Amino acid sequence: MAARAISSGTISFGLVSIPIKLYTAASPKSVSFNMLTATGGRVKQQYVDAITGEVVERSSMTKGYEHTRDQFVVFNEEELKQLESPKTNQLELIEFVPQSSVDPIYIEKSYYLGPDKGGDRAYRLLAQSLEQTNKFAVGRFNTRGKDQLVLVRAYRSGLMLHQVYYANEVREWDEVDTGATFTYKEIEIDLASRLIEQLSVDAFDPSKYSDEYAARVMTAVEQKVAGAEITVAPTAPQAVVIDLLEALKRSLEGAATKKSEAMAEPKVEASPEPAAAKGPKKAAPRATPAKKKDATG
Repeated sequence: MAARAISSGTISFGLVSIPIKLYTAASPKSVSFNMLTATGGRVKQQYVDAITGEVVERSSMTKGYEHTRDQFVVFNEEELKQLESPKTNQLELIEFVPQSSVDPIYIEKSYYLGPDKGGDRAYRLLAQSLEQTNKFAVGRFNTRGKDQLVLVRAYRSGLMLHQVYYANEVREWDEVDTGATFTYKEIEIDLASRLIEQLSVDAFDPSKYSDEYAARVMTAVEQKVAGAEITVAPTAPQAVVIDLLEALKRSLEGAATKKSEAMAEPKVEASPEPAAAKGPKKAAPRATPAKKKDATG
């Protein structure tokens, strides 16, 4: 089934204009619950006047901006409309930046971009040019009365749009307490690097992962609908290893064991001769005399 566009617009840079369509790229699939009363009815949300305690209808409300504590500047709908940007659905590309200069923390939402009627040739040219130059396009998207900062990049055979945060919307890293600083032993760095290497794969594959919480909830829902008791598999407690060096060693051993199990078992079963050919180290000859001594003694 073909995807349905949620909006249309025009990309412009220089004298080039490209008619485009906007498609939702991703949407959350997390489970959600409704709030119910003891009788099973849904709870209805109401707005209450903080001073009088009376229920207020939405139609009698107005919007206000709190400029100082408990003091508001009030705006009516007409005033708010005048503050909105023109709804042109125009995506103006302002500059082009190296992909490596974009920190993913600024990306808020992602959308697919497809060409609209008559825009195929210019659309493909922009996509190919961005891919070959390893650049992102920085632009402003005037939609829904607001100016949205966006990034446009090449994606597969087309284009993708990222809605991004403004700089003042991203908190400073310096506000985060990263704890004390340490000088690590060479063996600790080596073990950590080896552990990372053992657990590394060629590429990120999100299809390998799923929302296990959502799966448990849906299983419980099905059980309740069927009238069964909810059963949840117990989770094995994890061993706590306090020493960092010991933790790295154990993790490295565990990762190595998991990778080698599939290869080690067939070798033992298929070729017992090499084990017997090791001379003094073979297990069978030593075990036999021991059993005879026990039987005769």
